[in-house]
Amino acid sequence: MQWTDEGIVLGVRRHGEASAILELMTREHGRHLGLVRGGAGSKLRPILQPGNRVSATWRARLDEHLGNFTVEGLDLPAASFLGLPHALYGVTLLGALCRVLPERDPHPDIHATLEHMLSLLPDARRAGPELVRFELMLLRELGFGLDLARCAATGMTAELSYVSPRSGRAVSRGAGEPWRDKLLRLPSFLGDPASEPSAEDLADGFAVTGFFLLRHVFEPRRLALPDARASFISAVLNASRTVRAAS
Repeated sequence: MQWTDEGIVLGVRRHGEASAILELMTREHGRHLGLVRGGAGSKLRPILQPGNRVSATWRARLDEHLGNFTVEGLDLPAASFLGLPHALYGVTLLGALCRVLPERDPHPDIHATLEHMLSLLPDARRAGPELVRFELMLLRELGFGLDLARCAATGMTAELSYVSPRSGRAVSRGAGEPWRDKLLRLPSFLGDPASEPSAEDLADGFAVTGFFLLRHVFEPRRLALPDARASFISAVLNASRTVRAAS
């Protein structure tokens, strides 16, 4: 068995004295693991950093085997994340989110969006809202997509202000007002890609995705939300507040 594909490094762990087990999000073969001989050495270590894009060839005698990777670096942005706490937390969070996808199950849209996310990650103002959208896409890919296009109660598409925690559907301001304390706030930037969210909007967006990720994805696996998520959110909210204060 053999294939060659482009992949984004999600994680790596040492195996033995000199090798490493590499976890990639590949374009055509999904989340895939393999052994890299010499992966713990000084030549390959800078390439096998989370967030880097590589060309990988996987070989194994049988499809169900772990197999071996040989890799070549294509784009190595991981070094640019050093000194940017939000970026370091962000790349760790992205890896943890992709890790809930079934192994070897192709998700080309997730791969493409992950690649886009990594290009934005150094800019905290852009990375925050895009990561909320990435979490929404992940929910959809896993079969738990939210319906935020129209009001669950009236069918209206205007003044969508809340999300029902029960159904995952949007609720308009008028229909939701009597139950506002029981609903999640829906920030406007999730319906308008051109809208620049405030820190409060970002917090509301992460509250929505976090609620449904925990309910549908992490709790059924007896897991908590990734620790890096709270750290990333804190960092991008602080960056958003700093920009608003300066302007």
